[in-house]
Amino acid sequence: MMKKLFLIALVLSSFRFVQATEGMWLPLLLQQLNEAEMQSLGMKMTAEDIYSVNQGSLKDAIVHFGGFCTAEVISGQGLLLTNHHCGDEFIQSHSTLEKNYYQDGFWAMSKSEELPNPGLFATFIVRIEDVTEQVLENVTDDMHHKERQAWVSRNTERVKNEAQREEYQDVMIRPFFEGNQYFLFVAETYRDVRLVGAPPASIGKFGADTDNWVWPRHTGDFSVFRIYAGPDNKPAEYSPENVPFQPRHFLPVSMDGVKADDFTLVFGFPGRTEEYLPSPAIEQRVNVINPIRIGIRDRTLEVLNAEMRKDPEVRLQYVSKQSRIANSWKKWIGESQGIQQTNAVEKRRAYEKEFQKRVDGKPEWKARYGNLLPTFNRLYAEQEPYAKAREYIGEIAGRNIELFRYVNTLHSVVKMYESSGAPEVEGRMDRIEGFIEGFYKDYQPDVDRKVFASLMEVYFNELSPEYQSKFAIEQFVEANKDYQTLAELVFAKSRLIRPDVMRQAVEAGPEALVKVIQEDYAYHFVRSISEVNEGTALEAYNRIQEDIDLLQRDYMQAQMEVFPEKRFYPDANGTLRITYGKVAGYEPRDAVRYETHTYLEGVMEKYVPGDYEFDVPEKLRQLYENKDYGPYGEGGKMPVCFIGSNHTTGGNSGSPAIDAHGNLVGLNFDRVWEGTMSDIYYDPSICRNIMVDIRYVLFIIDKLGGAGHLIEEMKLVHPKG
Repeated sequence: MMKKLFLIALVLSSFRFVQATEGMWLPLLLQQLNEAEMQSLGMKMTAEDIYSVNQGSLKDAIVHFGGFCTAEVISGQGLLLTNHHCGDEFIQSHSTLEKNYYQDGFWAMSKSEELPNPGLFATFIVRIEDVTEQVLENVTDDMHHKERQAWVSRNTERVKNEAQREEYQDVMIRPFFEGNQYFLFVAETYRDVRLVGAPPASIGKFGADTDNWVWPRHTGDFSVFRIYAGPDNKPAEYSPENVPFQPRHFLPVSMDGVKADDFTLVFGFPGRTEEYLPSPAIEQRVNVINPIRIGIRDRTLEVLNAEMRKDPEVRLQYVSKQSRIANSWKKWIGESQGIQQTNAVEKRRAYEKEFQKRVDGKPEWKARYGNLLPTFNRLYAEQEPYAKAREYIGEIAGRNIELFRYVNTLHSVVKMYESSGAPEVEGRMDRIEGFIEGFYKDYQPDVDRKVFASLMEVYFNELSPEYQSKFAIEQFVEANKDYQTLAELVFAKSRLIRPDVMRQAVEAGPEALVKVIQEDYAYHFVRSISEVNEGTALEAYNRIQEDIDLLQRDYMQAQMEVFPEKRFYPDANGTLRITYGKVAGYEPRDAVRYETHTYLEGVMEKYVPGDYEFDVPEKLRQLYENKDYGPYGEGGKMPVCFIGSNHTTGGNSGSPAIDAHGNLVGLNFDRVWEGTMSDIYYDPSICRNIMVDIRYVLFIIDKLGGAGHLIEEMKLVHPKG
């Protein structure tokens, strides 16, 4: 039965289309599933132009940037374009108050000035293969899940080992459709990626938190890097002897822009979606989990924003941290609002009602799938108290208080020492030392202490007492139940936040380092909170989640069988995908209509001198006043951003927006707030992705940055001319 299902899943071209523009599709299967629809939307290319193993194609210009974003090659010399917010960590790492590339921008005027970035990599996908049959060999429907997993693991390892590849290539196998299908990816990773250019933060991060996830948008969210390779053009570790990488394909750059209803294709590495969740999961996300996350991050951001506005040094140190926290915070707010606005839970229930009706009408299905939905309801209800505790403690002890995050990493050093001894730790002391030094470089204990005090109020007032640490409660009582006093106590007693102490410990060796960590007051405080979570909430949560995951796999299989007229696309899982749509406006609410494009006029309308979010460089203001747009303007105006109906998510940041002919027209960097729920529910009426117009990118590089030599590297085209 299972193998028969896979054939059903693959012969999707005969199925009814899902809503046009929805979905994150495997490029390998475009010819079977999507080519006709894409061409009906205006695409002039073929599937072979997009994904080919035998000749250069669009896929050969797309890279996984650092494993967390997407970037694209835009010249024959390995020039790489991605988002500013994808590169900000590296821009910041090269910045000081005296030479503040993050604030003022950076442009390498020659290749010798391009800056190396240890740890940054760019990964190309060479080819993709369907290996479902091989991975699921000997797997049967009635097999216990642990036996099934054993076979899957064994088969996966065998298939990876047998895969044809070059010595310098990697092989990955990833599950799709909740483990009902498997695909193999052969990849090449280049580890010498250098910073070439970035606009000032007042352009690359214009609007900051206020405009994040919002349309209309006016952010020049881009940065420029370059891939370097060995003399043979193959991957190589950083070396001054490396040379610019020569790609199989790079994206020509369109100077013609796009207009409403034009076809757009976004190519990249979307991180994670959950499009096939049952209604109780969506309901719990919106009504229980998101409010916890949002409330905690409200408090964190209140502290960080105030401190960053007061002190330029804090602003530089915390810009990347604040962005990480704020990005998800605002996304969760929009996700919840979008779910409610589109009645997504009610629509999912209607879908499930139809599913249950079909299942009940066929004895074979009823026997296999009849209890899936009732079981989901029971499991999510059982899991909810543990999910709440997990979220509270995860946000407080794992994501928002830096001292807690620091301790959690140092705890891994302690565990390594206890399990493997001093020699194992000794072998990693360089990395440990680098981590510790990196922590202090951008750490302000006074700022962290204020976050700690604010979040301890949540911990003791909102988290159920059964999940609170007895040691933490005792310390709270000793501090007269005053959150500020508790914070001062913890930070005053801890030696972990003192660089001199930790440097001496590292120099003294593994035993001394582990002793300092284990005897630290903050270490005991943090670990007491985490251990309660690990021993109570997490254990129960994970046990139930395992049952949910197994049920989700069966439910995915059932949907594909019960709805033969429906075309299914796999959830995002960090692998290479295509999403396509059109340039399109939308109506988020009554009497409000958003157009497709924004212009430099809008930047100037938002301009607030000296403001953290809306300041504008003097040179940009002069260029605007003189209407000095060079060849990049359109009708006397300078386009900045545009929106489309492409189905994107995290990881698509930096993805190219490609026109009907295969040319670069923009750079994907965000979604509209009303449509952020597209990770779990896509609604074509309000789900839109936001892209910076490539002409604005060129304008900033050339006219503001004075780096016209980079433009000369590119292939500029006029497909509409």
